[in-house]
Amino acid sequence: MAEFWKKLNFSSFASLRRNGGFVALDIGSSSIKMVETSIDKGGYRVLSLGMLPLPVNAIQNNMVVDAKQVAETIRRLIQENRVKSNQAVSAVPGRAVIMKRIEMPMQEEAELEANIEFEANNVIPERMENVNLDYQVLNAKAGGSKLDVLLVAVKKEIINSYTEAIEEAGLKPAIMDVDYFAMENMYEANYATEAGGGMAGLIHVGSRYTSVTLLHNGLSTFTGDLPIGGDEFSDSLKKELNVSTEAAETLKLTGLLEGKKGFDIEAMLKPTSEYLAEEIRRTVSLYGTVGTEEDDGLKAIYLSGGSAQIPGLRAILEQQMTVPVRLAEPFREFALDRNIDRDFLMEAAPLFAVGAGLSIRRPGDK
Repeated sequence: MAEFWKKLNFSSFASLRRNGGFVALDIGSSSIKMVETSIDKGGYRVLSLGMLPLPVNAIQNNMVVDAKQVAETIRRLIQENRVKSNQAVSAVPGRAVIMKRIEMPMQEEAELEANIEFEANNVIPERMENVNLDYQVLNAKAGGSKLDVLLVAVKKEIINSYTEAIEEAGLKPAIMDVDYFAMENMYEANYATEAGGGMAGLIHVGSRYTSVTLLHNGLSTFTGDLPIGGDEFSDSLKKELNVSTEAAETLKLTGLLEGKKGFDIEAMLKPTSEYLAEEIRRTVSLYGTVGTEEDDGLKAIYLSGGSAQIPGLRAILEQQMTVPVRLAEPFREFALDRNIDRDFLMEAAPLFAVGAGLSIRRPGDK
């Protein structure tokens, strides 16, 4: 297992050039993914990236509870990948965020900003002094007389748990995003022209949760989490083979058990894959529409996350959803620095979907 994680730090000879001073940190429940990119007229360029595991209990209830361990892991990623940027772009889990869509009369930006908190008091079930509040104007409605506005609120204690760990690692928190929105940024940077008039699904299989995002014409129509992720696949192997958690995780990721091959991982994990696919299908049927060539329903799914490449999962999901299911390529439209290991990046890319979306954020953008 240690060798697998060690291999994921594959840019130890990364470029020493500065990229404007920002590095993305996807702080997940089981690992931290780091992505450093530059942004110029030609698009985006990956300068360095890496990944390291976190102790099991470092992240609990959507908060950093072991800031020391998280900070140490961040420091190792920065040092081992020779990152020179000192400002961090990170995200909180979408399931920790309160999101409400509201309609407001058409108004100038300055007036809108002044009225947002008043409107938020009516729909956000938290005292305003206890949350960080932001908003995004999605589009105009009712012939231009109304604004469709997304309100986003996060408890300050949740945000502070992440920013304090980042600061302890010696970095300055510049942006705190939401992982759902980072996935949308990743999609927009790489696939925005593919869906046409239809709907796209972004499925991110994390260690504890699977996030589902539905986009129509580039705008989010649904975001949510299912309480099943990579840990369930590991638990299936652990029970079937009567092995340790670490051995089951290694087998899931590498196909090796005590250095031996020959296990039918796909067959052993099929029940869990079918269960996850069915839960995704139910969610999409409630909040989206499976499309045909004649309508604008769901046309494709992009699968990412640490367990996206579970043997058989993509095919089972495709069969249940009856639309193409593709492994996400988060750096599909990015140039790569000459020191990036391209072969390994192709293998590990789906793990960096959130990190890729975070890496193109900069202060002041929306």
